[in-house]
Amino acid sequence: MHDFFQLIVSGVLLGGVYALCALGLNLIFGVAKVVNFAHGEFLMLGMYAGYWLMRGTGINPYFGAPLVGAAFFVLGLLFYWCLMRFTIYKPEMTQVFATLGLGIALQNLALLLWGGDYRTVQVMPAGAESVELLGITVSANRLVAFCFAIAILAAVVLFMRATFLGRAIEAISQDISAARLMGIDPGRIFLITFGLGIGLTGVAGAVLVPSFYAFPSVGTFFVLVAFVVVVLGGLASVPGTVIGGLVLGVVESITGFFSPDLKEATHFVLLILLLALRPHGLFGVKGAEKEALR
Repeated sequence: MHDFFQLIVSGVLLGGVYALCALGLNLIFGVAKVVNFAHGEFLMLGMYAGYWLMRGTGINPYFGAPLVGAAFFVLGLLFYWCLMRFTIYKPEMTQVFATLGLGIALQNLALLLWGGDYRTVQVMPAGAESVELLGITVSANRLVAFCFAIAILAAVVLFMRATFLGRAIEAISQDISAARLMGIDPGRIFLITFGLGIGLTGVAGAVLVPSFYAFPSVGTFFVLVAFVVVVLGGLASVPGTVIGGLVLGVVESITGFFSPDLKEATHFVLLILLLALRPHGLFGVKGAEKEALR
């Protein structure tokens, strides 16, 4: 029974991290209906930002995450202004190739600038890498990352529900024509949404670098995880992203315990089953996966 609770707790902590990774992807899709295939590479850049922030200034990535988030918010604005605004009403394949090409370019840029070495940072004092809670041992870095994930997800939900800008973003995501009639400027909302989505992705990367190695192709792993979380929880659903991340984390934890070689295969199996049986996910709106801006 102790092993069972250990697996569940480890899976929940891992799932919180996965949910944080997927939040930016889901936010951008929910509003602009763009599947950002460069999402993993922005996460990779966030990890490098956290790494170099600590190496260059000594600032702990956990404390520096807001700085990384602010810088990536600006990067997200540039991403939309320089590239995505030209594809936003174009066919889906245009967006796919634009974001996929950008992802490949960013990956190769990282390889050129920093090489293929695996990099991480040690932020916890020696002997404090793990903590014991009610007889269950957990990674201190995973626990901190999980707390970040819950705080950020709660802040995003509060922002969407309690602010005019958040409600405008929700209005655009639900019915862009009606939102236009209410005087909401879709272009401005798309710009802010891309800034928020990439900013959140940068924060996720900075928070992850003490737990995972940063290297140029690390985004390939995380973007697959993010897609599974988004599809599992439901496209354009923030609460669904949380549930999807937790479910995936627990499933991966249990699978890894019994068969470590099959741990990552669960991502592919879940993705295939979901796309075949329930493409709109657990909490998504039926048909959202087919929506496009008009």
